[in-house]
Amino acid sequence: MTQRKCRLFLVDAFTQERFCGNPAAVVLDADVLEEQEMRRIARELAGFEVAFVLGSDSPDYDVELRFFSPRREVGFVGHATVAAHYVRAMADGVPRGKVRQKSAAGIVGVKVSGKAPNLRVTIDQTPATFGPVVPEERLGPVLDALGISSSSLHPACPVQVMSTANSRLLIGLQSPDTLDSLQPQMDQLIHLTSHVGADGFFVFAVKPGSDPTTTESRMFCPVIGVPEDPVSGNAHGMLGVYLLHNGLLTPTEGKASFVGLQGRFVDRPGRVEVTVACSGKRATGVRVTGDAVIVCEAVLPL
Repeated sequence: MTQRKCRLFLVDAFTQERFCGNPAAVVLDADVLEEQEMRRIARELAGFEVAFVLGSDSPDYDVELRFFSPRREVGFVGHATVAAHYVRAMADGVPRGKVRQKSAAGIVGVKVSGKAPNLRVTIDQTPATFGPVVPEERLGPVLDALGISSSSLHPACPVQVMSTANSRLLIGLQSPDTLDSLQPQMDQLIHLTSHVGADGFFVFAVKPGSDPTTTESRMFCPVIGVPEDPVSGNAHGMLGVYLLHNGLLTPTEGKASFVGLQGRFVDRPGRVEVTVACSGKRATGVRVTGDAVIVCEAVLPL
């Protein structure tokens, strides 16, 4: 009887330097796995979010990805998408044109460009939707749980839930310097998750005078087992829609772009490039681009 096996890769996304950016595990040949096996592998790789790569059984898409955080399956993970398509291109060659990726969150287009090993991955995202704004009278516990004073908030940035495949509470600061002084209380953030309606807390600031527009951020998602996420592609896609809507991104010829920096505070600096297609202040499409690098690879016998 032929032994089942998968190829396992540990990858750092949104960086070209190993041990920086956001780490993810990628499992190729995952069609041979049962769901319970995926969950066990994700549990074993507790320091990583895991992308399992499966083939297509429909003309509607080219590849299927299933994403698991340390605690549960999730609909979409931006950095793990970058990692998975980087690995596929390195293992099997750069695909021609866009690849249609199916996940629990739907189908997105992904394009790989460049020459190995310096490949770049671009994800097309549906613009995030705007959720509720946290009213001022209920904002105190959120700020206390993060160690933020109300005077540090940016006056043009409502504290608001944004959603695509997942939900994040966006919190804008007047100065990137305030990011250094955050003191997140993870137990309190878990408790507040159901009250604010978001699985993560994305705290950001626009760097003054930056050209191109550059943000720096931190994100906390303890409810899904990720106390501080080093670099989030999905959240930066949300941020692009949010910044455009609130007048902090200026469009030119129907698009607006910015660079997002994240990960410095966990010693894993990374970089995300975001372009928002728009009509005025309304986003019509989002593209998130990042680099990746393979840290190590192995064969996983089953």
